[in-house]
Amino acid sequence: MLKTIGNSWDKYLKDEFSKDYFLTLENKIDELYQTKTCYPKMENIFNAFKLTPYECVKVVILGQDPYHNEGEAMGLCFSVPEDIKIPPSLVNIYKEMISDTEVKKPRSGDLTNLAKEGVFLLNTTLTVEKNKPLSHLGLGWEIFTDNVISILNNKKESVVFILWGNNARGKKRLITNPIHLVLEAPHPSPLSAYNGFFGSKPFSKANKFLMKNEIEPVDWSVIE
Repeated sequence: MLKTIGNSWDKYLKDEFSKDYFLTLENKIDELYQTKTCYPKMENIFNAFKLTPYECVKVVILGQDPYHNEGEAMGLCFSVPEDIKIPPSLVNIYKEMISDTEVKKPRSGDLTNLAKEGVFLLNTTLTVEKNKPLSHLGLGWEIFTDNVISILNNKKESVVFILWGNNARGKKRLITNPIHLVLEAPHPSPLSAYNGFFGSKPFSKANKFLMKNEIEPVDWSVIE
């Protein structure tokens, strides 16, 4: 597993990558990728970090684990490549975004431009076996991503943490710095979106908070 990000994250993750738990995780992931079909492609595991350097993070959106169907996962939570059908949860995210900010309906589910805009799209587990959701739960990714959230919690600039669903909301305990904003809502899945996700207005709330703290707001319309 390639552990070089190529930007400021390398400095912040250097110690993390050398810890015993991560070395054990790395060996296990390397073995699984050699013996099973796993997603995303190994070179895309740290895609969220590559596209959103530490100092550029304005908003954090937490997902659970990558999409487990062929061709979908790309290392960004909720995002799929341009030629892949938009998944149901992302359809609902778009509905809320359009209602909240009046952006035009995006053509694809590729959120790369949003990541480049400063939205850190982090899954709490970064890999998965084909057709087996949550199959890499408990291998050590949760320790890693918890520590990443703690690193972001120590940021001196304000950050908006958007937590959708119970898994993401369980990370609220890690966000203790009072300069940050935490926005919580049910998961955008069709099973729960009507229980409080729709109408929660996370996108406009995030931008109001950023502007209040003299930070450039997110241009949600950059998704194509």
